[in-house]
Amino acid sequence: MTTSRILAAPTGAKSAPGWLRLRLSGKFAVAFVGLVTLVLLINGAVDLSLNFEEAKRTAIEVQREKARAAAERVEAFLSEIESQIGWTTRAEWRRVSPEQQRYDFIRLLRQAPAITEVAYLDPSGKEQLRVSRLEPDVVASGKDFAASPRFTQALKDKTWFGPVYFRRGSEPYMTVSVAHAGREPGVTVAEVNLKLIWDVVSAIRIGANGYAFVTTETGRLIAHPDLSLVLRDTDLSALPEVAAALPGKAQDKDYGITTGLDGGLVLAAHAVIPRVNWIVFVQLSLREAMESLIESVIQTISLMGLGVLLATVAGTFLARRMVVPIRQLQDGAERFGAGDLSERIEIRTGDEIETLARRFNLMASRVQESYETLEAKVEERTRDLNRSLDDLQKAQSRLVQSEKLASLGQLTAGIAHEIKNPLNFVNNFASLSHELVVELQEALKPASLPPDTRQEVDELADLLKSNLDKVVQHGKRADSIVKNMLLHSRTGSGEHRPVEINALVEESLNLAYHGARAAKPGFNVTLVRDFDPAAGMADIYPQEVTRVLLNLMSNGFYATEERAGSAEPSYAPTLSVATLDRGDSVEIRVRDNGTGIPDSAKAKMFDPFFTTKPAGEGTGLGLSLSHDILVKQHGGTIEVATELNRFTEFTITLPRRDARAAEPAHASPTESKSPP
Repeated sequence: MTTSRILAAPTGAKSAPGWLRLRLSGKFAVAFVGLVTLVLLINGAVDLSLNFEEAKRTAIEVQREKARAAAERVEAFLSEIESQIGWTTRAEWRRVSPEQQRYDFIRLLRQAPAITEVAYLDPSGKEQLRVSRLEPDVVASGKDFAASPRFTQALKDKTWFGPVYFRRGSEPYMTVSVAHAGREPGVTVAEVNLKLIWDVVSAIRIGANGYAFVTTETGRLIAHPDLSLVLRDTDLSALPEVAAALPGKAQDKDYGITTGLDGGLVLAAHAVIPRVNWIVFVQLSLREAMESLIESVIQTISLMGLGVLLATVAGTFLARRMVVPIRQLQDGAERFGAGDLSERIEIRTGDEIETLARRFNLMASRVQESYETLEAKVEERTRDLNRSLDDLQKAQSRLVQSEKLASLGQLTAGIAHEIKNPLNFVNNFASLSHELVVELQEALKPASLPPDTRQEVDELADLLKSNLDKVVQHGKRADSIVKNMLLHSRTGSGEHRPVEINALVEESLNLAYHGARAAKPGFNVTLVRDFDPAAGMADIYPQEVTRVLLNLMSNGFYATEERAGSAEPSYAPTLSVATLDRGDSVEIRVRDNGTGIPDSAKAKMFDPFFTTKPAGEGTGLGLSLSHDILVKQHGGTIEVATELNRFTEFTITLPRRDARAAEPAHASPTESKSPP
């Protein structure tokens, strides 16, 4: 019944969405077809992208070649006009008779239909002859053109192409001036009808519907297959492809996909004729330019459809082949869930489904075995629970003991505070009484006393001073014990922050050494440092750890000094300090070659008030306080290794990130007011 409950679906469970409640064969077919479709879509998209770029690059290159070819043909037209004018600019031409000059101009008009008017300006810039198709001829008019660009620019550049203008507001014209050869040359000026460039532009064919047109540098139309647009003096500067090509525009390419005159998308390119700053445009409808790409798209879509169809057929076939063994697994699982633990499934498909059936049979065997041995496992679990209960009871006992220690710490702090005030009075009044005895002796010196009485008074005064000195000495020792008791029960731990361990140890060593030298100027010891550069940072209370290091180093100095007083002459006092990286923790070692610690004292050396020093030289709280700081406050360890008259070595281990805030385990409410 338990197994049945486990396999049963929860009554409150949400049902899956409809598209997820398909049969497994349907899901497999959908997944297979979807995967194949996705692959085909990605492949088609990549293929289309590459084909598009290739088709675009090819079409653009063709358009650019067409634009350059059209510009060359227009420039050839202008060069032909210049060449026709050239045979009237020979040096000896101005010396022939006016009738011969007029005849030459008439012959020029016949040979160059684009020229409608030609004139000769003498070296002074005055008009001497003008022959026109549209107006009567003029001889020796004397009209002065000396300041006109048609004269000055022609003399300067040999050939001058004037700006395009429209005569009678319709037909485009341009002035062409060619300077004569020889000294003091004249100038032949021809008015050229640009309407005849239409023949050149109309002959340029781009695809089935493409065409070319020419504009000035300001965007005014000069030549177009539709001559009516030219005759209407059409301004195309607002057309996007023309606007982008005009001088002064930040245009770094000579092609683009833009909107044509008819509003449709076109692929356009342009080329500039440098001699006249005209711009030749060629354009082709985007559909015609990308015709090869459209065919590629149709082909790709057809292949994708065929692939999806084949994937659907293959997915359906494979899904149906999977259904039979999966249904066998389903039926076997239902019988097993109904309580038939002897159910086994036999499938021979040679694939993952067969592996799944073997795993199911293995699971069924283990469940059957577990069910049969359930009672033994329950007993074993009961024993484990009893052990856990014992551990919890022990932990509870430790917590009770900790609370008792906390109460004891508070009591210790309170007693220390209560003792400190009368102890201060004892120390102060003992010192004051010593001074009063000295003053009393000084006051009795002038007095006339019998020798026996004076001797007795002096002996009593000296005895009193000796007693007062001992009171002061022992009072100071008692005061030191009280201070250490307060330190032992204090709650303040200073600032908790990351600290560089090597720097902290070096600073503590310097403080301890100079403190020992200040107390005893003749003291000397060899300091050995072995710092691991990888010791790095640790998250600690630096003030507390410094107190521990100072205590250990001071004990080491004391031990070396004691041994130096009784050792052989070759003895060299040495204190070595080392750090070592331990991964998640850092290790600090303080070692001296002093007197060592007896085995009888090792077990009690961290107990409060235990000391091996003579009376008056130690309180027995230094190592106890160090143990609390390292173990209770920082979660670290402190170990000692020693050999009598050989060495003593303390090993400190500090976690890098486990320093805990000091708990008030044994503190008094007024401890913060007492001196440290």
